[in-house]
Amino acid sequence: MDLRAVLVDDEQLARDELGYLLGQLGGVEVIGQAGNGVEALSAIDRLQPDVVFLDVQMPGLTGFEVARRMLDTHNESHIIFVTAYDQHAIEAFEVNAVDYLLKPVEQARLELAVQRARRRIEVDRMDRAATAAIGGTSTAVQAGLNAQERAGLNAQQRAGLNAQLEKIIQLVAEKQGRRERLAIKVGERFLLVQADEIIYASLADDNIAVVTAQHMGTSNYRTLDELQARLDPDVFWRVHRSHLVNINKIKEIVPWFSRNYILRMKDPKSTEIPVSRTQTRRLREYLKL
Repeated sequence: MDLRAVLVDDEQLARDELGYLLGQLGGVEVIGQAGNGVEALSAIDRLQPDVVFLDVQMPGLTGFEVARRMLDTHNESHIIFVTAYDQHAIEAFEVNAVDYLLKPVEQARLELAVQRARRRIEVDRMDRAATAAIGGTSTAVQAGLNAQERAGLNAQQRAGLNAQLEKIIQLVAEKQGRRERLAIKVGERFLLVQADEIIYASLADDNIAVVTAQHMGTSNYRTLDELQARLDPDVFWRVHRSHLVNINKIKEIVPWFSRNYILRMKDPKSTEIPVSRTQTRRLREYLKL
């Protein structure tokens, strides 16, 4: 029997591509689509699909927020997350999913995910059939107790999954708040650079200078505080009131007066950036100096 599926993605082309791949695979009937989280919840509630292919990053409700609401309503549809996140980040996403698929979706990986969904759905159906087949008064009483035990276990599982989803939703929100690419003005042009390519940013003459290995430009952010808020705090350190550095782009740490340090950066000029007294302690602890 074909699996009944709903596809959820804010990009129509992504839904079309996934629908095409499922058609090539066979054994899956796409019964509905949704372009955002609100539409997804409505379609899932109305259609009760066997499986939901759920994009993670969407405007409004994210895929994880949709999954959380499905848990809250005891929806029995199985979830396969579809995401552009890398393999490392995906490990956390398996908390309430049959599987996950990385974009661009590969046919062989999609087939494996569908097989996993089919096996899980078959186990669920067998469990329900066995429960329905139980007869007799004493057996019915025992079945009721078993059902209560399963209900309690499911409630505990749902509570645990909800807590995990809450943490992941927060992480996704924080990640979405950060910029992976920034625009810097170089001459009369604006260039887009990857955040991890930035070596340092410094406040100079009421402008924020941003330096990469290939370019030196200025940022449209008004303050270093604003720029820092859009970057990964584990990577970009405010080592001085006027300087923000990428700790992965430090070439050398030079001891200075009064047990302070100067950072020699990996830009073409090997720029030297002072470390404030308050940040010196953090630097020592981090690098075991």
